[in-house]
Amino acid sequence: MQEVSAQARFFSSVRIEFEKTTSVRQLMKDLQENSSWYEQNKDRYPVSTIDQYIFTGDSSKSLFQPGKETPLDPRAWYRPVGDKNIVYTDYQRGISIAQKPVFEETFLVEDSLQKIKWKITPDVRNIAGYDCRKAIGILNDSIAIFAFYTEELMVTGGPEGITGLPGMILGMGIPRLHATWFATKIEVFDVKMNKVVPATKGKKVTRSVMMKALEAVSREWGSYGSKLLINFVI
Repeated sequence: MQEVSAQARFFSSVRIEFEKTTSVRQLMKDLQENSSWYEQNKDRYPVSTIDQYIFTGDSSKSLFQPGKETPLDPRAWYRPVGDKNIVYTDYQRGISIAQKPVFEETFLVEDSLQKIKWKITPDVRNIAGYDCRKAIGILNDSIAIFAFYTEELMVTGGPEGITGLPGMILGMGIPRLHATWFATKIEVFDVKMNKVVPATKGKKVTRSVMMKALEAVSREWGSYGSKLLINFVI
């Protein structure tokens, strides 16, 4: 019996609760680089914020969506960006359908899965009871990602639209966003897949069409706006 319990277990469907932590003051300091505005007003920003998400999926498809809403201090100057994304991934067809509210407009982005160049490292970390291997990725030749995945969960997905590792991503960080996503609760039995369907509301576009529209708007904001766009790339 001891040998059996020591063996790795493999599960084909999962429901995962994620917490996304954004280091707001570090993010705003980065966005307002070389500006005295940040130092004068940093106390008006929360140190960090936490958002809840739910991932439900198996080897064929998955859905990543907002979970329980976290109340924000109405006095704070910061409001999350890209926090209401709903991402449906079809692993068999290699596509994603993502509903992305962007300020006054909502886009429904259907495109192929993001191409991420991954390098797997020997580092291991335990997350929510699963031993996870660390990988380092590059998206769009410029956005660095670190991720921790487990092959015990046979879903090749992760938070937002990040995929492409040989197992489920249970921890992830994007330094340029000063944000991390980590699993806090994992269910592997009786996972309900009937509601894993794509969102349908929004202006139907490809990823490149959405980014061109956003880049046109962000030019009015200067470098501050261009840095915010990464929230919608992922």
